Amino acid sequence: MSERVKVLVVDDDPLVRAGLRMILGGAADVEVVGEAGSGADVPPLVAELRPDVVLMDLHMPGVDGLAATERLRAAPGAPEVLVLTAFEADGHVRRALRAGAGGFLLKDTPPAAIVAAVRKVAAGEPVLSPEVTRRLIGLAVGGADDRRAPARERLRALNTRETEVAAEVGRGRSNAEIAAALHLSVPTVKTHVSAALAKLGLNNRVQLALLVNDAGLVD
Repeated sequence: MSERVKVLVVDDDPLVRAGLRMILGGAADVEVVGEAGSGADVPPLVAELRPDVVLMDLHMPGVDGLAATERLRAAPGAPEVLVLTAFEADGHVRRALRAGAGGFLLKDTPPAAIVAAVRKVAAGEPVLSPEVTRRLIGLAVGGADDRRAPARERLRALNTRETEVAAEVGRGRSNAEIAAALHLSVPTVKTHVSAALAKLGLNNRVQLALLVNDAGLVD
């Protein structure tokens, strides 16, 4: 990540893009490097502008934010994606998170919180609070019975401690909370989380949380 967080704003509404540019432009450490009105425009702009974060609307004509997120995050060296949605319980959020989005914002999120979320996602941290993570996972795990056996098979790649840490991530706990629960240091927790993500081929801890919930490791 560069010293300033470079952001590509993607939304089909010019007024929304203008508002986000104004909000983000007020932060000294954030720079809006470009805008797009469709998911189809995202890949060439990402290749040209090399943003750290793509602030992605979900609902757009043509190539929507879901398809664009899946394409971006499947490529090596992809920027982080922070999706935008008008509804907190939008069923499409599950697909965006499974694709590797770092989290999501509601379009009525206060400006300061939008800037803070962009910074966190750029640093590789999920923008969802533990409470929101747990709520989203509850929405996302419908039909988990069909995914339980494959998820458990994938998790066999982890050692015992990594599995324990992964389960705590699935409960929406922060690194500090996991460290306290398992009597580990925070750096050790970070190491285990990174190892689990690498072994499972996942992009972030939100995907890890969904996987352990699919496997039934969380009460």
